[in-house]
Amino acid sequence: MNLPLGFRYSALYAGIRKAAKPDLALIVSDAPASAAAVFTTNKVQAAPVRLSRTHLQQTGGTARAVLVNAGNANCATRTGDKVALATCREAAKSLGCETAEILPSSTGVIGVELNPALITAALPALVSGLSEKRFLDAADAILTTDLVRKVAFAGAGRARFAGMTKGSGMIHPGMATTLAYVMTDAVIPPAALRAHLKAAVERSYNRLSVDGDMSTNDTLLVLASGASGVKPRKEAIQDALDEVCQSLARQIARDGEGAKKFVEIEVTGARDEASAARIARAIANSPLVKTAIAGSDPNWGRILCAAGYSGASFDPSQVDIWLQGVKVCRKGLAAPFDEGALTKKLDAKDCSIRFTIAGAAKGSARFWTCDLTHGYIDINASYRT
Repeated sequence: MNLPLGFRYSALYAGIRKAAKPDLALIVSDAPASAAAVFTTNKVQAAPVRLSRTHLQQTGGTARAVLVNAGNANCATRTGDKVALATCREAAKSLGCETAEILPSSTGVIGVELNPALITAALPALVSGLSEKRFLDAADAILTTDLVRKVAFAGAGRARFAGMTKGSGMIHPGMATTLAYVMTDAVIPPAALRAHLKAAVERSYNRLSVDGDMSTNDTLLVLASGASGVKPRKEAIQDALDEVCQSLARQIARDGEGAKKFVEIEVTGARDEASAARIARAIANSPLVKTAIAGSDPNWGRILCAAGYSGASFDPSQVDIWLQGVKVCRKGLAAPFDEGALTKKLDAKDCSIRFTIAGAAKGSARFWTCDLTHGYIDINASYRT
């Protein structure tokens, strides 16, 4: 695990979530770092989302620390804004920086008041526990219904990139989704970092869906400490950031709530990339498609149907569809295939859907999702209890 220079991490249990496991994490840059973020486009936005956006505007795109709690979303509450600001103020005092240099995040149940004392009382121990070696501890502390830790690493020359994310349900991208933090020790000015993040998000978190529900707390944040002194080429920075974000997005899809199968959808031949993404998103979000995958049912008609209501313009008579590399639809009609053999192929943990439109258009997109099982219902029917 080759971590970026200039960062320290900490985590502990502050009593915010019911289960006695770490629920408060701190990521600190030893010096002011360039910072860029994207947030949920949900009309209902949690207090930490609003405050993080304000703080980034106030600093012009720099930050010293990220303070994250799990177990409570601090959203749709009477005291949300006060709690977010109060905890940032205390964290700034503990770290000796400005309040605007603290970026807060929360995840958990919506509509439940968050007691700020749980966080402020834990800050001394949280700060004293900071270490460059506790990256994985912080990655574990931000999880909620996740079954596995989600981290990814990449390099751009001698510069290092490391990312962590959480997410298993309430996953439907509209800019980014869930909570995600990427650290790098490359030298990248804030404006350039924002441009790189915008491009990376479009090819990763905006190509991800589990259940079609967009969170109120979605935040994807990138911090560049510059501690390596390395100034990579723009292409190298973009490649590294893409690699980390795409890996994290795929890990979320694999860990979808109740999921048994990971699904990759590839659309080619669309009018443009936006149209291809629109088709792929409709297929990925279709409950009928997702349950067919869960049941290993090669019901390609559901795929064609979802594409048809996506809003993208295409000729159905020019569509070919493959499942697990087997052509099941040719020119919009059934293609001959061995249904029994394909059903067995669909029993695999990794499933592929390829949707191709014949012609000269070159719009393409890759999208990641998972199947839909009764386990999703079990998890979300008892989330608050």
